[in-house]
Parts: sequence; C-alpha cells; structure tokens
Amino acid sequence: MAEKSGSGRKAGGGLARPVQPSADLAAITGSDPLPRSQVVSKVWDHIRKNNLQNPQNKREIVADDKLRKVFGKDRVTMFEMNKHLSNHLK
Repeated sequence: MAEKSGSGRKAGGGLARPVQPSADLAAITGSDPLPRSQVVSKVWDHIRKNNLQNPQNKREIVADDKLRKVFGKDRVTMFEMNKHLSNHLK
C-alpha cells in the first residue's frame, strides 16, 4: 500500500530533529543537541525561574545577562524570541 500522506517525508524532521545550540544558548539549555521544542521549553523554564517576564506586559521578556547574549537586546516579545533562538541553532 502507498503512503497516505504522499509527501514521502520521514517522521523526526522539523521540530523533532535535534539542533546544536550555540555557546551563548548552551549556557541556558546545555551543550547537547536537542529538538527545537526542548530548546524553547528550556528557555521558558529559565525565563520563569528568573522571573523575566514584564509584569505589566506578560508577552515581553526582559533579558538577563545570559538571554541578552542570545537576543542581542534588553527586551523582546515572546513572538520575536523564536527568531532570535533560530540564529543560535545549527
């Protein structure tokens, strides 16, 4: 029987494929390759643990020293965050 999806792609690509964090991002996530979803999860754990969300605007993340190296600026929105993380993943 033929594949139903017809795309011929194997599972495990995209979000599940392990990516290598840069040295700056590894300070938060660890240096081992992780799926992108785990990288984002670990960054959010760091944000919550260190209380880095702006209390007046929960969508805004106030960077600490570690996140400033990743984001390149003091404040980003949660929507911008993934764009900045992509620059630190191979």
